[in-house]
Amino acid sequence: MSKIKRPDWDEYFLKLAFLVAERSTCIRHHVGAVIVRDRRILSTGYNGAPSGCKDCLQLGCLRNELKIPSGERHEVCRAVHAEQNAIIQAAIHGVDITSATMYCTHSPCIICAKMIVNAKIKKFVTAGDYVDESFKNLFKEANIEFLKLSLPDLNISLLI
Repeated sequence: MSKIKRPDWDEYFLKLAFLVAERSTCIRHHVGAVIVRDRRILSTGYNGAPSGCKDCLQLGCLRNELKIPSGERHEVCRAVHAEQNAIIQAAIHGVDITSATMYCTHSPCIICAKMIVNAKIKKFVTAGDYVDESFKNLFKEANIEFLKLSLPDLNISLLI
């Protein structure tokens, strides 16, 4: 009998967010987001430069050059955050994300938190912390469930 542990749904979708993060073009943080409703993936996003624009892998990190700490001066960055890209992708493709759950490698910045509230996402699941914790009061006020899990096993089990 196999000893492989089958992940529960939250662990499964969170693990997928880490896989999505591998597409990131950010030098500082690889962040991935997956939006799910009724155990179906609706949209994904990772952090990186706007579509068709040069990214930090090509140009270097402006925030590093200016020594801007994480969580500050979001406008001095080429990247669109993973949460924002997941919401944008849903909008582009006409996918309703109302009452969905967002799984993300990191907790959100306040700008992403505002977008999550307005997108009517009802649950946010993460395993990682972002330096900005101001989202917590907003999520509480907006009645968005916040769940922080342990880092999932990021190995992929294969039975061949």
